[in-house]
Amino acid sequence: QKNSCVLPEDLKNFYLMTDGFQMTWSVKTDDTPMPLGSMVINSISKLCRLGGSSMYTLPSAPTLADLEDDTDEEGNGDKPEKPHFDSRSLIFELDPCNGNGKVCLVYKHAEPVVSPDTEIWFLDRALYWHFLTKTFTAYYRLLITHLGLPQWQYAFTSYGVSPQAKQWFNMYKPITINTALLSEEADSFVNKLDPNTVFKSKNKTPVLKKKQPPQPPGSQKSHTSMTSAKTSSLAGNSSRK
Repeated sequence: QKNSCVLPEDLKNFYLMTDGFQMTWSVKTDDTPMPLGSMVINSISKLCRLGGSSMYTLPSAPTLADLEDDTDEEGNGDKPEKPHFDSRSLIFELDPCNGNGKVCLVYKHAEPVVSPDTEIWFLDRALYWHFLTKTFTAYYRLLITHLGLPQWQYAFTSYGVSPQAKQWFNMYKPITINTALLSEEADSFVNKLDPNTVFKSKNKTPVLKKKQPPQPPGSQKSHTSMTSAKTSSLAGNSSRK
């Protein structure tokens, strides 16, 4: 009522079930737990509007609407129209992303009447917009499947996640880093095991023992002389005893 807009049906049902959501998980390094994953959906009281007030208390202080540039590229083709910080859009913060940006619920057409159609966008730290999903349900699934890993929203930007975050992705969600490969070659992650070839009987070839080469006659003579010497020495020892 305050902002003259209606929540989308899926987000409304979510808030009727629980007033926000927060889940964090840690990993152990040297027997010391280190916070890593964080999944957050702001509660109703923290579902704050962006761009509606000035950053400072001065009357002439700049607002986010002052960043609007008419030369910005509008949506064309597959690229949807970007949200606006001025009165043309209504923007509400869903997730503060631990300071790495903001996931926002966006009503893109607010004049003259707020349109009920909403989208989920990611606002990075440089205040550039990146489209995520059309519905809250789709975004919630993305949040869960990405395990709340640090900076996971940047995987949907043109510059991607940082090298440090990529290491965590390679450890806990390696397929996300290879999304291009997954879309191009869908069978690259499928086990192509053919039971007909695995369990096919193979005829075992008998192993032939190698014949030892015949010894030269000189070596045989030396061997017989050594054995005769040993027997004579043993006979001498017995006669002495």
